[in-house]
Amino acid sequence: MITQAVNAIAARGAGSSEATAGIAQAGNEPPATPFANLLNDALGQVDQLEAQADTAVTGLMSGSGVDVHQAVIATEKASMAFELALAVRNKAVQAYQSVMNMQF
Repeated sequence: MITQAVNAIAARGAGSSEATAGIAQAGNEPPATPFANLLNDALGQVDQLEAQADTAVTGLMSGSGVDVHQAVIATEKASMAFELALAVRNKAVQAYQSVMNMQF
């Protein structure tokens, strides 16, 4: 999920020369995924969790065999994923504003 994307970003940023040397030695690893693709994948997963929560709540309301616990868990997963995505967006906006306020 989103944590996998964050871990991948952290691993790439840990040491660019070490990461480049490791890729050169391994030779059969796939090329690095651009940051934009990681964000798009994470947002897609947030959307998927929201759709699952919506399906669970609809199933609960219609009485089609969805347990209350399943609906609450699905809703909380979607809520937490959305809050994380919102926090990442806020940090990105804050970083952009910091760069724009720099004097050269």
